[in-house]
Amino acid sequence: MEKVSERQWSTALYTSKIIKAGALIGDTKTLLSHWDVHSTVAENIDRIRRDNLFGKASRSRVEDILAIFRQRYLVEDAVLKALVILVQGRFSPAATTQILYFHAARADRLLHDAVTELLVPLHTRGLVDLNVQEFQRSLTTWVAEGKTTGHWSANTITRVARGSLAALRDFGVLQGVIKKKISPAFLPIEAFAYIAFYLKQYQPSGARLLELPDWKLFFLSREGVERCLFEAHQLGLLEYHAAGSVARLTFPAHSLEEYASVLAQR
Repeated sequence: MEKVSERQWSTALYTSKIIKAGALIGDTKTLLSHWDVHSTVAENIDRIRRDNLFGKASRSRVEDILAIFRQRYLVEDAVLKALVILVQGRFSPAATTQILYFHAARADRLLHDAVTELLVPLHTRGLVDLNVQEFQRSLTTWVAEGKTTGHWSANTITRVARGSLAALRDFGVLQGVIKKKISPAFLPIEAFAYIAFYLKQYQPSGARLLELPDWKLFFLSREGVERCLFEAHQLGLLEYHAAGSVARLTFPAHSLEEYASVLAQR
């Protein structure tokens, strides 16, 4: 096998953080439910450590959780505020989980590509059974192509594969403890509306928003996205009008935080 240059490693996409992280749905919701928006991030983190909010015996485990929380949900202040509103406002747990999955996948390119490049092609062909060994072989290929932060041993590849699949199972993308299957596509319309608002901040064109690759995280085709937009429109979550190649998409809020409040109050 050709040796990958150090320069290639410096531009790598994938890390092995998923080994320590997983989905962390329960811990994330616990943290958000106790987050004080009137305090700084540092003050919140210090209080969480001091009060042992997670009830973990290991300090290192708490630090692992906090590190992943920062990576997934603290990069954008608007995202943190919106998530706090949703969790503390008793927003639908199922919808909240899908929103957490969306942000987690955007923050971890490995998790994102595992779905969009490995699972979506299977789903498109009508296949639901996942061959774990084939999944590991795909990871091995990515390592050989220099897409990881360093050379991963066979043991690391196995652990990353297990961690990725376990996280995707917890997020509802997969099902099964030993034998994994792709779950039937499920995206609550409220979660869809939140994600559409988030994406529109970066892609203001309603027509182009339908084509964004992010929707593949939920196995949605362009037609599927448009069906969800029409459903959300009928429920009053947004306004969507399409005529030929022109699509107009508007929301009853100006910021992600405001829109989270709209959704939480429904």
